[in-house]
Amino acid sequence: MTRPTFENELKEIHLDILKMGAMAEEAIDKAILALKTKDVELAHRIIDNDDKIDELTEEIEKKCAIVIATQQPLASDLRLIITAMRIATDIERIADHAEDISQITLKLAKEDYVKPLIDIPKMAEITRSMLKDALDSYVNSDIELAKSVVKRDDLVDTMYQNLIDELEQIMKENSAAVSQCVQFLLVIKYLERIADHSTNIAEWVVYKITGMHKHEWEGREEETK
Repeated sequence: MTRPTFENELKEIHLDILKMGAMAEEAIDKAILALKTKDVELAHRIIDNDDKIDELTEEIEKKCAIVIATQQPLASDLRLIITAMRIATDIERIADHAEDISQITLKLAKEDYVKPLIDIPKMAEITRSMLKDALDSYVNSDIELAKSVVKRDDLVDTMYQNLIDELEQIMKENSAAVSQCVQFLLVIKYLERIADHSTNIAEWVVYKITGMHKHEWEGREEETK
């Protein structure tokens, strides 16, 4: 494989990842909208569309395997390929969690919610913005933006714990709400996992650029303080 062909293959993989990322962002937004509005039809569409993201993940993995098999990549090239494969996996899992939330919408669609959905959509917006910024950092090779995504994960963790405490209090005061609160606990767990996968993407971006994993670049930053 010639170098121009090699670079074209990498560009195709890069574009596939961006397409996957856009699909995952949309899935998060629509999953939360479906949950808020109890839109069963929208929830079904999100569930059905997950197969498309799964197929695209497999396509990216195949393309990466072909590139590795047909040319001996340089160290920097290999980092690009490894990063692409890892990011594709994280995006696929993010989309899976959007599907999981949609499944919960189907379960709760006929119920009156025990509380207005205000904090859960706020948490979802932060997780979606983390994914967007992680993908932007990938497109622009922006280390600082990637690191800002990693830092935001703590905010999501705090929101997650606060919502757990609130839902536990509701369950203590209203035993009839336990079943529904358990479903909402799952929703916020899925959102927390989406934030984790977005953080993973950002960390892989830093690796792509520097060759360093999180513990290495964090250690260097501590040394310079």
